Amino acid sequence: MWIADGWKDYEVLDASRGEKLERWGKYTLVRPDPQVIWDTPRRRPEWRKPDGHYTRSAKGGGEWDVKDLPESWQISYGELNFQLKPLGFKHTGLFPEQAVNWDWFSGLIRDAGRPVKVLNLFAYTGGATLAALAAGASVTHVDASKGMVGWAKENAAASGLADRNVRWLVDDCTKFVQREIRRGNTYDAIILDPPSYGRGPKGEVWKIEETIWPLLVLLADVLSEKPLFVLLNSYTTGLQPGTMSYMLSSALKMKKPAHVEAGEIGLPVAESSLVLPCGCAGRVVF
Repeated sequence: MWIADGWKDYEVLDASRGEKLERWGKYTLVRPDPQVIWDTPRRRPEWRKPDGHYTRSAKGGGEWDVKDLPESWQISYGELNFQLKPLGFKHTGLFPEQAVNWDWFSGLIRDAGRPVKVLNLFAYTGGATLAALAAGASVTHVDASKGMVGWAKENAAASGLADRNVRWLVDDCTKFVQREIRRGNTYDAIILDPPSYGRGPKGEVWKIEETIWPLLVLLADVLSEKPLFVLLNSYTTGLQPGTMSYMLSSALKMKKPAHVEAGEIGLPVAESSLVLPCGCAGRVVF
């Protein structure tokens, strides 16, 4: 498992009874987690009075019970700064476990010894975009949500990266890649973190089990002659490491020799020796 253990402003304090207790800067949150199916004692006092608690509804969805939590606040990972706020469906605008991927590809970019063009698809609030920019890459950031792209711009400004070489695009990721192929544009590295289900800016439907393979095949045609890496991340239950590894190998190695590996990513839990699984990642290095 690849573990995101470099945080100072974030930690999973404990996990029990379907929920995890987290510290985000100086605030504590309790959020549901489908991986936490054990019932261990909740000894930490923060369980009893968190600043925010997201509770699922039996009818679907859920809601936040907010006590001393501000409308928004900021945490940092190294030189990267992120604006956070409680969103629907339990989210905060950041997935801390992704830091292990940021560290991995940042090292590849810094060691490349040449300019690196990165395409970040399903780019959300820009964690991977910021990490790539800070490592010295130029980035094309693509997401279907105008609000998320705006949030990513705010994070870039807060991190002192707004003047770096970055394009911010609100677009359907598959259609964008198809246009880039027709235009003859290529990239040295590709990052993608597709949702299980979603909609594009014009109502395009994304179902990962139907659309991820065709997209991976398309990506082979936007890789440069000297590609560096491809990173595929997913929280979809059915998209396990073995499946990710096989798809990446089949879609990309047919044109470029590469080393492919896949595995779980996770976060350490302070109260125990547990590493909490948080999805899977597939990595291709050329």
